[in-house]
Amino acid sequence: MDLRTRFTAETKTSMLAGDAARTSTLRMIVAKMKDSDIAARSSSPPGPPLDDAALVTMLRGMAKSRRESVDMYRQGNRPELAAKEEAEIAVIEAFLPQQMDETAMAAAIQAAITATSAATIKDMGRVMAALRTEHAATLDMAKAGPMVKAALGG
Repeated sequence: MDLRTRFTAETKTSMLAGDAARTSTLRMIVAKMKDSDIAARSSSPPGPPLDDAALVTMLRGMAKSRRESVDMYRQGNRPELAAKEEAEIAVIEAFLPQQMDETAMAAAIQAAITATSAATIKDMGRVMAALRTEHAATLDMAKAGPMVKAALGG
């Protein structure tokens, strides 16, 4: 089942269950998805609606911005707002593929280094591009960067 279908089904289920917080978050996701589709259509040349890979990227961005908000709310002594954001993060992350653990990331990085014949820190861009191509959905690129740099002796 693709993500668009899951969003629709989950929204209906949460509405029937009377889960207002989950329904609100799902509606926010659908609104963001529609905005992105409209932006893609209005670009030159017009593009197709977002595919699942682009939707995953969109969801990751939404989760990241909420994590930043949680930090700000905690610093501002607003635990009730931080809790709301954390609940939204939980709903968003339910649609994301399972992330690689540290061991799997290290193995993927080593495989990418071997595949690209990377030897120095100057080859980091090629390694990161290979990782993005192979593991974009399951690899946290923010964590991968420092690990690639360390593996290349940087």
